[in-house]
Amino acid sequence: MTAPSAPTGPTTQDVLIVGAGGFARETAQAVRDAVAADRERGRTPRWRLAGHLDDDPALHGRDVDGVPVLGAGDLVHRRPDARVVVCVGSPRDHAVRARVVRRLALPESRYATVVHPTAAVSASSVLGAGSVLLAHCVLTAAVRVGAHVAVMPHAVLTHDDTVGDFATLASGVRLGGGVRLGRGAYVGAGALVRENTTVGAWSLTGMGSTVLADVPPGEVWAGSPARRLRAAGGPALDELRADGEATGRGPETRTGPGTRTMPETRMGSTAG
Repeated sequence: MTAPSAPTGPTTQDVLIVGAGGFARETAQAVRDAVAADRERGRTPRWRLAGHLDDDPALHGRDVDGVPVLGAGDLVHRRPDARVVVCVGSPRDHAVRARVVRRLALPESRYATVVHPTAAVSASSVLGAGSVLLAHCVLTAAVRVGAHVAVMPHAVLTHDDTVGDFATLASGVRLGGGVRLGRGAYVGAGALVRENTTVGAWSLTGMGSTVLADVPPGEVWAGSPARRLRAAGGPALDELRADGEATGRGPETRTGPGTRTMPETRMGSTAG
């Protein structure tokens, strides 16, 4: 009887997840599922889930879904061996991920890119560091996803879509071909975005919306068809102004990896 071969593949690296809320817990499960998939395929797991980091002292020392909360976010500097993914944010403040990344000031090489093993990512698509793709996401052809982007379950990004850094695509979002999501844009659950449409930087599109026209930067749109409701919240507008100051131009729709990006990771069709 032949003994089973030893797992092969890259060296296993620890992953620290900054945050302990819903998105962070989903990312932790994605890491666990990726580890299990690697083991099933006879490969050395790429990741080892080291724990959560959260600035809420009440969580320190506790377990969240069986994963320990080790302390505050700044502990990343005491674990230079570990890769990091920042998993914070909500429709109430979709700029918080950018603020945390800026505060941590880690080198680009410290950030992990987490892809659930059930995600379908074409070989012609690229992902920025620190981004997370959850279960059953699809990136069809030549999709460019920037750094620290959150793509929730069952989102579909079709050919030639470009997603800026810090954007969030909630569950069930569908992007037509050639869509451009600006830096920090938030697209709500179940929203549909027409092909060749731009969703501006730090804007928010409500859940279930049908976006048929360009959404300007820093605005909230909702409905079917989507229409302007109001300006985005203060934190998002602060980021929009900061982006304009950094470029020397006024507020704009910055799409794709843009400036201040992380290195891209090219993914194959069996990413995980």
